[in-house]
Amino acid sequence: MLNTPGTIDADYRGEVMVILVNLSAEEYWVHDGERIAQMIISRHEKAEWEEVVELKETKRGAGGFGHTGGN
Repeated sequence: MLNTPGTIDADYRGEVMVILVNLSAEEYWVHDGERIAQMIISRHEKAEWEEVVELKETKRGAGGFGHTGGN
């Protein structure tokens, strides 16, 4: 599976598809009814943004990528 996990926008109304790639040297066929993917449905939230001149420092800011302090 490529591009996993993928996100489907809340307002998308088209067909849902998955991208598959066979990296082996052997041919493989996907058949009707074969389980190749799964979907998780989650809540879609809307945020209200507040513009500020400068962000306050936090303990989590030093590690980068939303760092929690763990390894």
